[in-house]
Amino acid sequence: MRPTLRDSLVLCDMDNTLLTAAEGIPSCNRTVIRLYVGMGGRFTVATGRPPESIRAALGGLRLPLPVISCNGSLIVDLESGDVLYSASVDKMQASLAVRDIHENFPGVSVAVMAAGGEMYVVHANARTHALQVDEHIGSVACPLDSVPDDWNKVIFAADPDTLDRVARFTKTRYYGRENYFVRTNSIYYEIMPTGVSKASALQQLCALTGVPQQNVVAIGDYYNDLELMRAAGYAVAVANAPAEVKAEADEVTLCSCSEGGVGEFLYRLTRSRQAL
Repeated sequence: MRPTLRDSLVLCDMDNTLLTAAEGIPSCNRTVIRLYVGMGGRFTVATGRPPESIRAALGGLRLPLPVISCNGSLIVDLESGDVLYSASVDKMQASLAVRDIHENFPGVSVAVMAAGGEMYVVHANARTHALQVDEHIGSVACPLDSVPDDWNKVIFAADPDTLDRVARFTKTRYYGRENYFVRTNSIYYEIMPTGVSKASALQQLCALTGVPQQNVVAIGDYYNDLELMRAAGYAVAVANAPAEVKAEADEVTLCSCSEGGVGEFLYRLTRSRQAL
């Protein structure tokens, strides 16, 4: 039996892969995704964004599959709002790290995604405001001790040079083994639960959907997408990805994110399956 679009699951990063903060999702990506899903293709996203931000960015674009949120610590059905999977950082160890980093780098902002992806701002700066505007996230300002339980992740935001220094600093400290640090962007540095990532969430999503992991296509643009791309059966990098990310991909699009690289790949995939 020849493969169909439904045999694969396309899992796509959002920021600088599917969309840009300034322009949103290119119209060509929206058009081809609707075509692809309408023909029976399975498409969804894997992102560091919380559910509220994913909904805002998608606008009227409907994704019938669950989404991977908060870099893998949440899997959510956007249509029903149901949380299908949730992982939490060790709150005590994360709190120790937050206090230590703030004491040594007071200008770095701190936000906690907790209680299913709600954002709690502990220390704010201009980057915090930009994050809320760019990703359409509401927030609650509160002291660290007042943040609810079930922390999905912690976000530190600052300029790239400062975060370079923060990253070097944390490598000299010990906060326990239940969490880990990951650079998700030039201006974001995060605490995640140990063993939890977009790649681990991919395994959960495959179990939920019944799609074999080798039938997953992962599309990404940045270093934090590499683990996901390696875990998938086929990896695609958009043209604006760094050379190291492109080198690990099975395919690199001709178009960048803003030019519609995701739509380019999905259209080619649709044509190839139709031609079989």
